[in-house]
Amino acid sequence: MSQVTKSPMKKITLEKVVLNMGVGKSGDVIEIAKKALDEISGKKSCARNAKETQRDWGVRKGEPIGAAVTVRGNDAIELLKRLLEAKGNAVNGKSFDNFGNFSFGIKEHIDIPGVKYDPQIGILGLGISVTLTRPGYGIRRRSKHKASVGKTHIITSREAKEYLTKEFGVVVV
Repeated sequence: MSQVTKSPMKKITLEKVVLNMGVGKSGDVIEIAKKALDEISGKKSCARNAKETQRDWGVRKGEPIGAAVTVRGNDAIELLKRLLEAKGNAVNGKSFDNFGNFSFGIKEHIDIPGVKYDPQIGILGLGISVTLTRPGYGIRRRSKHKASVGKTHIITSREAKEYLTKEFGVVVV
């Protein structure tokens, strides 16, 4: 009787959840967005600067135009559960790429469970990017002897959808 074993190197895990609020201009609105992200994630957010000048929009290179926060580990798992609950535990199938990442947006941050309306903040929308990983993915980012991840080891969109359905009970629409 042969027993089929799955390789531990094929186990998919959640690497990080990145929350992003783009407000398009600097000043007090950046501080308000940072405060909202801090409340949602429980972590300290930071401002994101414009990469290039857009004269039509009145944005200069290096000017802060958004805020973002990255959450990893068990905090990321708990946060992702809350964020998916705000979306009704459903994710669009077109949101997945071919490398184990997916993204979705929330139009009103007060839809997230545990977040109360604050008149000083108002109502803001945010984008969420989720990165999934497997053991051995560190070879892409290490400083010495960088290498690419093999074709059979890359997380496909089908595998990412299966992981999300199994681990978080999400319906992929």
